[in-house]
Amino acid sequence: MNKNDFSIESQGKLHSDSRERLIGIIPKVGIRPVIDGRRQGVRESLEEQTMAMARAAAEFISANIIHPNGMQVECVIADSCIGGVAEAALAARKFELEGVGVSLTVTPCWCYGSETMDMHPWYPKAIWGFNGSERPGAVYLAATKAAHDQKGLPVFSIYGKDVQDNDDSSIPADVQPKILNFVKSGLALMEMRGKSYLSIGSTSMGIVGSMIVQDFFEDYLGMRCESVDMSEVSRRIEKKIYDEEEFSRAMLWVKKYCIEGEDNNPVSKQFNRKTKDGNWEFVVKMTLIIRDLMIGNLKLADNFPEEAMGRNAIASGFQGQRHWTDYLPNGDFSEAILNSSFDWNGIREPFIVSTENDTLNGVCMLMGHLLTNTAQIFGDIRTYWSPDAVKRVTGHELNGLAKDGIIHFINSGSASLDGTGRQSLDGKPVMKPYWDITPDEAEACLAATRWCPANLEYFRGGGFSSQFLTIGEMPVTMTRINFIKGQGPVLQLAEGFAINLPSEIHETLNRRTDPTWPTTWFVPRLNGLGVFRDVYSVMNNWGSNHGVISYGHVGDTFLTLASMLRIPVAMHNVPEERIFRPSAWAALGTSGSVNADFRACSMFGPLYGKLKKA
Repeated sequence: MNKNDFSIESQGKLHSDSRERLIGIIPKVGIRPVIDGRRQGVRESLEEQTMAMARAAAEFISANIIHPNGMQVECVIADSCIGGVAEAALAARKFELEGVGVSLTVTPCWCYGSETMDMHPWYPKAIWGFNGSERPGAVYLAATKAAHDQKGLPVFSIYGKDVQDNDDSSIPADVQPKILNFVKSGLALMEMRGKSYLSIGSTSMGIVGSMIVQDFFEDYLGMRCESVDMSEVSRRIEKKIYDEEEFSRAMLWVKKYCIEGEDNNPVSKQFNRKTKDGNWEFVVKMTLIIRDLMIGNLKLADNFPEEAMGRNAIASGFQGQRHWTDYLPNGDFSEAILNSSFDWNGIREPFIVSTENDTLNGVCMLMGHLLTNTAQIFGDIRTYWSPDAVKRVTGHELNGLAKDGIIHFINSGSASLDGTGRQSLDGKPVMKPYWDITPDEAEACLAATRWCPANLEYFRGGGFSSQFLTIGEMPVTMTRINFIKGQGPVLQLAEGFAINLPSEIHETLNRRTDPTWPTTWFVPRLNGLGVFRDVYSVMNNWGSNHGVISYGHVGDTFLTLASMLRIPVAMHNVPEERIFRPSAWAALGTSGSVNADFRACSMFGPLYGKLKKA
C-alpha cells in the first residue's frame, strides 16, 4: 500500500481541504465571568476566583472539543469581569469582533442578573453557577435563568451537585458533560447558520422529504436553499467543466481501491465491459462535479470563473431517480464516496450528500456529523424481522442483542464507507473523526466494500452501488426529522447498536432484498416504556422510510441541539438523567418531558423567525 494515497498533504494544498471548505466564520465560544459589582471590598475579593473559573472553563472546552474540520475550538474570555451593563456591553462587542457564536456565563457569587446577562438573540446561552457556600453563585444562577425565561431568551442551567470550597478551581465531574454537551450543540447550530443546502434536482419518486421546505431551513436552521437542475451535472461532463488532472488521478485510485462486485442482473441484460468501464468514468466525474457544485473549485477559475465559486453548501442532495437514473448512471458511488472520510485526495472531512435529495434526512446527517465529527450512514428503515420470522425463514434463533428482533437498515445510496466498521479503537469497531483515521483503516473500509453493477430494474442507466456489511457491536443512534402539518419539524431518535448476525442468517435475510446494497443490522435499546417496549413498535412508529445512523449513543446531544433549534422530539430512549435542555422547559412540566418539549418549542418558536402558516 502506498500511504501517500491517503495523505492529503501529499497532494499539496487542495480546494477540498476541510479547513477552507466553506465561507463563513468558524464560531468561537465566549466565556463571560460575571461578578458582584459592589466595590470597596466585595468585587475586589472575587476578581481572582471569578477569572480563574472562566479560565478553567476555557481550558476545559478547548482541550475537549474539536470542530468537524479538525480545528481546535477557540474560547474568548471577556477582558474583565462583568459587574454591570457597561461591562456586559464591552464583552458583547468583543464577542462580535472575535466571531463568538456560543455564550457561557460563569460565576461563583451573586451578581445583578438582568444587568449582567447575555442579551444576544441568537447565541445559545448557558450559565454555570458555582456551588459554594461562601458566596451565593446558585442564587445568581436561579435569578438570572428566571430573567432569561421571562425575556424569552432560553438558557441552559449548569449547577454542580456537591458543594465546593471557594479555592477549588476544578470542574466537577457532573458539570463537565453538561458543558461539553451545551458547547458542542451550540457550535453545531452556529456552524449551520449562513451556509446552504444544495438540491441537485428536485423531488425523487414522490418522496416528501425531497420536497424542500425552504422556510424550515431559513427559520429553524438559519440556512439558505440553493437549487440546480440535474442537467447541470451532465452539462459539466459534456463540456469538461471539472479538473481533468484530478479526474485522471481519481481513476487510478478507483482502479486500485474500488473492487467491482457481483452483477446480479440477468446475463442477457448485463452491460458489457466497455459500457461498465464508461460508467466508472462517468460516476467519478459526477463525484468531482457534485463536490464542486457544493464548495467550488479554484482550479476551474481560469476558464470557468462562475462554476469555480460553488454554492457554499454544507449539505446537499441528489435527486437521481427517476429523471436521471432511467438513462444515466446512478449517484450511488458519488454519494457514498463523498459521505466517506477519504477519497483520492486523502483522508478528509466527510461531505454531506443525501440520496434521493431527501432534505430532512440530509439535515439529520448534517446534525449527526456536526455533533460527532464522524461520517454518517444513510439508509432505509426497510424491514423488521421478528424472532419468529427469522426462525421460520432461516431455521435459526436470534440471540444476544438481537434476541428481541432486528431492523434491516439498507439503501442503495449514500451510506459512508466508514459504516463498514473497519476502523477500531481498543480492538472494537468504531467510526472515527477523519483526523484519527489511519491509512490502514481507510484501506480496510475500501477492502470491505464491493461496488456492484446497479440493479437495472431500478437503475436503467447503470452505475455502481456499494455493498458492505457493518461490523457490530457498535453503539449507534438512529435519527429522522419529519414535517407535520400544523406542527412543523419533529425529531425522533433511537439509541441502539449495530449488531453481528451469524453469516448464514445474514446471507438468507439479505438476499431476500437487494444484496448489492450496504447493510446495517440495527437494534434499538429497549426500556419497556412507550414505543421502546419492543423493536416492532420502534419500527412501526418511525415516521418515514429513511433514517440516519450516527456513531455512538449521542441522543442526548441531539436533544440539546433540537431544543436550541426549537424542534420538538416526539420519540426517544435517552435516559432522563442525560437529558439537558434550557431551564424554561421544566417550567412547562416536569413529569411529561415530551409534552413540555412540544409546548416549549411551540411557545418560543423557531430561532430565526416564525414559520409562515399555510
